[in-house]
Amino acid sequence: MEQPVSRIPYCKTGYFNQLVTDFLAEHPNLRPFYKYSPVKPDFEAAIQAKKAFPQQREVLVAALQEQYKELEINDKVRENIESLLDQQTFTITTAHQPNIFTGYLYFAYKILQTIKLADQLRSEYPKYNFVPVYYMGSEDADLDELGHVYIDGKTINWPTAQQGAVGRMQPEGFEDLIAAVKKALGYGPYADELIALLEKAYLGHKNIQEATLYLVNELFGRYGLVILVPDSPKLKQLYVPVMRDELFHQRSFDIVNETIAKLSKHHKVQANPREINLFYLTETSRERIVKVGDIWKVLHLPVEFTAAQLEKELEEYPERFSPNVILRGMLQETILPNIAFIGGGGEIAYWLELQQLFEHYKVPYPVLLLRNSFLLTDANSQQRLQKLGLSVTDLFEDPEELITRFVQEHTNAALVLKDEYTAIEKLFDDLVLKAGSIDVTLEASVGAERTRAVKSIGKLEHKFLRAEKKKFTWQSEQIRTLKSRLFPANSLQERKENFMPWYVTMGPAFFDLILEKMDPLSDQFGIIYQD
Repeated sequence: MEQPVSRIPYCKTGYFNQLVTDFLAEHPNLRPFYKYSPVKPDFEAAIQAKKAFPQQREVLVAALQEQYKELEINDKVRENIESLLDQQTFTITTAHQPNIFTGYLYFAYKILQTIKLADQLRSEYPKYNFVPVYYMGSEDADLDELGHVYIDGKTINWPTAQQGAVGRMQPEGFEDLIAAVKKALGYGPYADELIALLEKAYLGHKNIQEATLYLVNELFGRYGLVILVPDSPKLKQLYVPVMRDELFHQRSFDIVNETIAKLSKHHKVQANPREINLFYLTETSRERIVKVGDIWKVLHLPVEFTAAQLEKELEEYPERFSPNVILRGMLQETILPNIAFIGGGGEIAYWLELQQLFEHYKVPYPVLLLRNSFLLTDANSQQRLQKLGLSVTDLFEDPEELITRFVQEHTNAALVLKDEYTAIEKLFDDLVLKAGSIDVTLEASVGAERTRAVKSIGKLEHKFLRAEKKKFTWQSEQIRTLKSRLFPANSLQERKENFMPWYVTMGPAFFDLILEKMDPLSDQFGIIYQD
């Protein structure tokens, strides 16, 4: 049986900021900061712009083949990698860090959206080929963000003291982590299969980026997804001209700040550039590079360079230089024959700062697309809502406000003292007239008494509502339970939960379900109703 899906505007969810809604609406305040419409993009124009940009396709394919050499890969993946040599092949890309066990549900949503869009574009533009790509942000060093997973109300943390790029960290202690995940997931027809997959990924590979490469390939390889790990000498070599310019001339600082000055008039800025937007990467650290006089220093490390030494280091070891958020996107677009990037609201926000930087380096700016967002509801939750006479969309409200509205709509008592407020106002209007006729100075006293009387009515109204709510205790608890179940920690489900609780029940069919409901160019939030 087909699972139904409904959609509501992002602005009505209460969980997305103004920048997201303005971006989708192509608001004039924001429209100058991106090139193509996010809901009706001109893909042909993006393709032509990319065709005019010199691509090192042989280098890309060689790097990918090297990254995949230890993996058993699906024929679709192999064909997609080889097809990147063809000048008529282009990529659809999403990017994410290597969160342990993939992190949040939206990780899967982003990847599935790239797959769906690539499929659609192959049909719409048959003279071209399109390959879905997951670009792994393995150089991210934010372990607090990447080193935990949330399952069934519990946060499972990876207690490691390692530092530096998370992708290069060794998966130590994952036997205990996987045991904790197994316990949290409980029984399911696909539980053993999933746990075996996690063990092969994290216990059978030397670092997190290799484990993530294996895991994501096993989960999504059947769709032809290509995974790119940019932490590679071959790939970083392609970016040396930009990195050299950054180290010696620091142009990005002024260019991006100029954009920010305009953007910040209407929206909060997501990322601020530094004078040098590159880190120095070692096996155990990722530290900022700063220029002090004629010397380039690496913060917190006994490493420094003269101009000649820095030039030599960059040429011989480009993989030791790691772009921050300001330069990361341009590295991606230099490496890949990419025409569209799918990101969340935060990612879109920082990409909006970068268009002028792309123009300066003559790198084509891609179509920006907001990732699809979903709420997955189960049959039990739907039945409870039906009994209450509520819809899933009602749960986007604050639960206490929803309960108040529910009680007011279902009670027989007059809880809103509208007539009483009107009567009080009329009474005191008359008293003001009388006071004025006796002594004008009495009007202030009447005003003070009016304020006290209105406050008293408000207190009574609150007490009436509180007393009436006691008659709706069961319904109130149901509403709170449903809210916490579908919006864990009062957050969107996709920003908290992991894919695994659904996978242990449905297996690979879970991803097929999401893929079916994907609308890559949607400007609406989706609700999927499961049996």
